[in-house]
Parts: sequence; structure tokens; C-alpha cells
Amino acid sequence: MKLSLHDYISIKIHQTDLHLTSYIKTKLEVFNIAPEQNLIMMLLWEQDGLTQNQISQKLNKDKTNIARMASNLEKKGFISRVNCHDDRRSVKLYLTPEGRALGEKVIPITEEFNDIVTKNISKEELQQLEKTLKKMSNNVDCFLK
Repeated sequence: MKLSLHDYISIKIHQTDLHLTSYIKTKLEVFNIAPEQNLIMMLLWEQDGLTQNQISQKLNKDKTNIARMASNLEKKGFISRVNCHDDRRSVKLYLTPEGRALGEKVIPITEEFNDIVTKNISKEELQQLEKTLKKMSNNVDCFLK
């Protein structure tokens, strides 16, 4: 074996992701929202009325997974799902008053979390990290086709 466990960049990225997710999960728990559900809410706080398909594309997530999470968010009272009049197969997601109010509490937490994660990292380093992660993702995409 050429590389040891700690030499694989993919494992380091995965471990970092687990660490970050664990932290934000504890912060969001009190609001009855999971980190992945929060990603949907963040998109809706930016632009209400997105379709499940649009959200699926923006988050690079399976449509079935998005539909399941949307159903859970609807049961919690944060969103409503409305069938599109021009395409019955398409479902739009809209924030409820409770969902909007949730944003008032959660957005500051996500902004603080971003500040914590990026502390002592320059703008240039963050740009380089984004480029590198994109290259890695593209490398994997080549093998998925």
C-alpha cells in the first residue's frame, strides 16, 4: 500500500465535512431542522417559490431526496408545496410565515458558522480552495459518465 489512511485527501475532506456537519447540526437542533433541510430553506430564503427540480439542481441532490426533505419541512410547518398550474408534475415550494420567522433565527447562525469556518483564511485562499474543490468534483464527474 503506497499511501497511508492519512494521506488520502478525500478522507481529509470527508472528516472535515463530518466535523462541520456535527457542529451545525447541534446549532440547528433547537429549531427542529437538519443541516440538509437547512440547505433547502436557505435557497428559499434567497428566492421563495423554487421548484423541487430547481432545488435538486442547485444542491446537486437526487429529486427523490429533495421531495422527501420538502415533505418533512411541510410537516414541520416551514413550507408549503404547491403543484404548478402549467406543469402538474412540477411542485413549487413556498415559505410559510413560520418558515420566514425561522430564517430570522437561523440565518445569523449560518453566517456566524461561516465566520468561524473561514477565520484566519484569506479571500485568496478561499478562492483557491473553491477552484481546487471544483477540479476534484470535475475529476470524479469524468468517471461517472
